[in-house]
Amino acid sequence: MRLLIIEDEPKTAGYLSRGLSEQGYSVDHADNGVDGLRLAMNNDYDAIVLDIMLPGMDGLQLMQTLRTSRDTPVIMLTARDQVDDRLRGLGAGADDYLVKPFSFLELLARLQAIVRRARPHEATQIQIGDLFIDLVARRATRGSRRLNLTAKEFSLLAALARRRSQILSKTVITETVWDINFDTNTNVVEVAIRRLRSKLEYPGETKLLHTVRGMGYVLELREEEASEAS
Repeated sequence: MRLLIIEDEPKTAGYLSRGLSEQGYSVDHADNGVDGLRLAMNNDYDAIVLDIMLPGMDGLQLMQTLRTSRDTPVIMLTARDQVDDRLRGLGAGADDYLVKPFSFLELLARLQAIVRRARPHEATQIQIGDLFIDLVARRATRGSRRLNLTAKEFSLLAALARRRSQILSKTVITETVWDINFDTNTNVVEVAIRRLRSKLEYPGETKLLHTVRGMGYVLELREEEASEAS
């Protein structure tokens, strides 16, 4: 997921950015309402974490302007625990509301919940052969074996699985997984693919992750290889 944090308090913004990045999410940050609105209007985010008290433009104004043309899921943050404040935030178009201080795990769970509600028809679980991927729990297993993946390795596997049987180029992978336009000569994708393959495919197991020379990579179960493995 690609997330936007609009928060002017450096400690809170850093804490959230670091924690969400460690979970494998791509995170952008704005420390004022004007820049936050510009980013929210000009980019596609899966969700936004929005503080109410912001310089330049407060969170309620930002929320109301955003909702004129965007339906991106939003969680509002505030230090005020008054019912009227929460009602104003929800009335302005927020999808959820958290009062500071809050648990990072609760924020993470609520982010996942509002994204699921916004994309009700998107599968949260994917199965390819004996590979099972839970996109919400961020857990992958192969048969009875759990794959011990890093956050980026899981994001790479999820990107390939969401487009199973489609060839993904290095450019698409770097933009999807790292949200960065890498120099085409870099080997970061090859290194990540090699590490993922070493965990995904043990000796004797059917190959699922394939290299298509000159084009990219594809995750799929090929009948001829499944037959050879059996």
